[in-house]
Amino acid sequence: MKSAVVVFPGINRERDMAHALELVSGTKPHMIWHAETELPDVDVVAVPGGFSYGDYLRCGAIAARAPIMEAVRRHAEAGRHVIGVCNGFQILTEAGLLPGVLMRNASLKFACKVVRLRVENAETAFSSAYEAGAVIRTPIAHGEGNYFADPETLARLEGEGRVVFRYCDEAGASTMAADPNGSVNHIAGITNARGNVLGMMPHPENFVEPIQGSTDGRGIFESLVRSVAVAA
Repeated sequence: MKSAVVVFPGINRERDMAHALELVSGTKPHMIWHAETELPDVDVVAVPGGFSYGDYLRCGAIAARAPIMEAVRRHAEAGRHVIGVCNGFQILTEAGLLPGVLMRNASLKFACKVVRLRVENAETAFSSAYEAGAVIRTPIAHGEGNYFADPETLARLEGEGRVVFRYCDEAGASTMAADPNGSVNHIAGITNARGNVLGMMPHPENFVEPIQGSTDGRGIFESLVRSVAVAA
């Protein structure tokens, strides 16, 4: 699987994402500066977490208008895969590649801890390595992860199986106590209608090998490798 990681000023998780992609796929990703206008011939583009442009104006709003994003949009329109994590999720919503918005956490405090997610849909290109209903652990680190969508959009996301991950407790129950940011319906990750773009607030790239304390996030990258191989 060939991949690229987009690098914006202020981003700080691009090397974590590149490490995870290389570890699971066996191929070193291209690192693409935000001012570029073209992408190399890759299967997957990753928009990593961090604080693009210092989160000035609104998280992801400036990065969404960077020159490289038009190439990311063409990549998605061609049916190839895009994954956005944390700030990457915010950037993808700001760019219109995913619906909804990410608002300030309901607590108005930055949240940095390990949370649990329930795999809601295990039939996507990003989740097929998991069992439906599986509970996985992933780290979070964000101040604006409170996902919101209007009722019509929310109904479409739920009805079309586009909610891939939902915050939950150890037993797999989605509750307010298990939701670290107050997201509507406790949503942690969604896809676009075509199913080839995923955005999620937690950081699966930080749980891909035992030295990190867990390999629960590895399934997302293994799913991508599997999906690309099937499509080849």
